[in-house]
Amino acid sequence: MSALGAWFNDQILKMVWLNNLVQSFVENVLGLETADRIGGSVQFFLYDTIKIFILLSFLIFTISYIQSYFPPERTKRLLGGIKGIRGNILGALLGTLTPFCSCSSIPIFMGFTAARLPIGVTFSFLISSPLVDLASVLILVSFFGVKVAVAYVIVGLIIAIVGGTLIDKLGMEQYIEAYVRELPDVNSEEMEMTNSDRWRYAKQQVSEIIHRVWKYVLIGVGIGALIHNWIPVSVVEQVIGEKNPFAVILAAGIGIPMYADIFGTLPIAEALFLKGVGIGTVLAFMMAVTALSLPSMIMLSQVVQRKLLVVFVSIVTIGIIIMGYTFNAMDALFI
Repeated sequence: MSALGAWFNDQILKMVWLNNLVQSFVENVLGLETADRIGGSVQFFLYDTIKIFILLSFLIFTISYIQSYFPPERTKRLLGGIKGIRGNILGALLGTLTPFCSCSSIPIFMGFTAARLPIGVTFSFLISSPLVDLASVLILVSFFGVKVAVAYVIVGLIIAIVGGTLIDKLGMEQYIEAYVRELPDVNSEEMEMTNSDRWRYAKQQVSEIIHRVWKYVLIGVGIGALIHNWIPVSVVEQVIGEKNPFAVILAAGIGIPMYADIFGTLPIAEALFLKGVGIGTVLAFMMAVTALSLPSMIMLSQVVQRKLLVVFVSIVTIGIIIMGYTFNAMDALFI
């Protein structure tokens, strides 16, 4: 059984066969040595790009097919009937079923607000939707292994649940822009989808999401290849290594102005991890990019007033930083 698990991890998730194929192509067809910087960069770029798009296409199709059983109206009813911490937990969990980036999650958040769902539930959804989704979990496994992927999911859900709960307890409803609260709640009639409809929907989602993220994946893989093969370990360690007590804060600060989803961030995180950067610092960078990107905060500022925006950013940032330092202290568990 353990041998089967190892085979699945190596050949299906990590795609060792693909790495060997790319290495052979780079060395025998392109005539480059993968042990050198240029050849190693080309191998890293080709391997990670192809692997991400293969996994992404398969996983988005599968998850979108499952998601077709949870249309927005059904989701509203599920969330609307539960309040308090249970509602926040359900909001965070449902967020994992939506493969959206932080900007794409905001219109859904507005729809939930118009449906008069509790503010804590809507913010738990808003945090978890870009931060944790099923596709990213499996891709995380392929890059970092099961332990890191599970840790990322648990922490992401905790931040979403705690963040939504605190915003609810602080009574921040009045700081949502009036036009959002006054939007009509359109309760469209649910249409039962046939199996063919679900297949078409899943294929459409694959096409739309790939179209939306492909450039960020290429940019992320390019940066990852640069870090992995051209930036010395000593430089990385000096900037965000264990010896820098502000490494987690710096990583989160670097991540916030960037705009990418988790699929474009993974290659950069992988390169940092391979350079010996602490797992907490790596996860802090990933979470800051996906949950607090500057473009999404600009969009959110049009939906909520400044006080609520500051509270939201502060809660998520503090949660990410605490997580980063905690996981760096437990780094040995993930090696």
